[in-house]
Amino acid sequence: MNKYKKDFPVFENKPCVYLDSAATAQRPSAVIEAEKYFYENMNANPLRGLYDLSMAATDAYAEARSCVREFINASDDAEIIFTRNTTESLNLVAYSYGLNFIHEGDEIVTTVMEHHSNMLPWQMVAERTGAKLIYLEPEKDGTFSDEELDRKITDKCKLISIAQVSNVLGCVNPIKKLADRVHKNGGVIVVDGAQSVPHMRVDVQELGADFLAFSGHKLMAPFGIGVLYGKRDLLEKMPPFLTGGEMIEYVRLDGATWAELPHKFEAGTVNPAGAYGLKASIEYLQSVGFDYIRETEDRLTSMIFEEFKKFPYIHVCGSDDPLKHTGIVAFTIDGVHPHDIASILDADKVDIRAGHHCAQPLMDFLGVGNTARASLYLYNDEDDVESFLNSIKKVRKIMGFDK
Repeated sequence: MNKYKKDFPVFENKPCVYLDSAATAQRPSAVIEAEKYFYENMNANPLRGLYDLSMAATDAYAEARSCVREFINASDDAEIIFTRNTTESLNLVAYSYGLNFIHEGDEIVTTVMEHHSNMLPWQMVAERTGAKLIYLEPEKDGTFSDEELDRKITDKCKLISIAQVSNVLGCVNPIKKLADRVHKNGGVIVVDGAQSVPHMRVDVQELGADFLAFSGHKLMAPFGIGVLYGKRDLLEKMPPFLTGGEMIEYVRLDGATWAELPHKFEAGTVNPAGAYGLKASIEYLQSVGFDYIRETEDRLTSMIFEEFKKFPYIHVCGSDDPLKHTGIVAFTIDGVHPHDIASILDADKVDIRAGHHCAQPLMDFLGVGNTARASLYLYNDEDDVESFLNSIKKVRKIMGFDK
């Protein structure tokens, strides 16, 4: 058994083979206890009270921000904005940056493989500003040819928004290369880090990212806490996304002045317990180490691929190389709807995802309506994969294909 599995209470309380970590990760005891500790010892509204309890909450919230800043190597704590999730972070950039700094005649470049959360905001910006929205199309393995990049990233491109890791193909996109291209045009790059930050070391300065968005729940933190990193000079000139309490310096009957970063973008009562849990999840993740995560995911993904090769009716989306999937295996089985695959596996207490994975344009591009998806994380082991594969072998027989 994976030595870390014992740290996750769900596997003892509700025994299962959990292969849906691309949707949300399970929580270790350290994270659950951290959030519980906050509510039992620091439960006050941070930033607003001068009494001990509120100041303790304020300090905990600030410590969480510093922890995130170090984790992704941002330059300044003020560059870390707490949100609810990746979706809110990307919408913040679209509304506060996109609507104010993208203009008619400009081009926005994204890809057909994006999660809807990184597609719909840019459709909105293009519609409202008159900018042109352009989609990069990948090769079968998820890579982009130089010809495709040269053809679609022109000197009119002022913003690129792309996932660092696809939630369907599992491929790692060339963020630094794309950042260099858009920066030559005076533009910016927005990185959806929802699937990358939990699985690999992400250094925003090394990548050249202008913005990076990710969700806490995918890296074992509580639901309802997310992060937007933005370069300070960009955040300074952007108007607030939401207005109300806490994000103001002074309010008059005829207007207001905004608070300094990062509070300008954190209107209303914040989620300090979630931020405190996020800090605990980062510390737990760092204690495990990304080398272990990569080795585990690669080994288990390779096991799946080796077995899938024996069955001509199973088709994996993306690269033929298991080491280029970041622990994500999206697949189809001839003649069987992915929902039926998931239901059959559920009967064996094997949890996978089935559907379009909030990536319908990619499904259309691949020529499939839906896929089944198994996604791995640091708590999975060989026993999990064996159980998954044993259930997969039964699918066609249960559906009446194999006698």
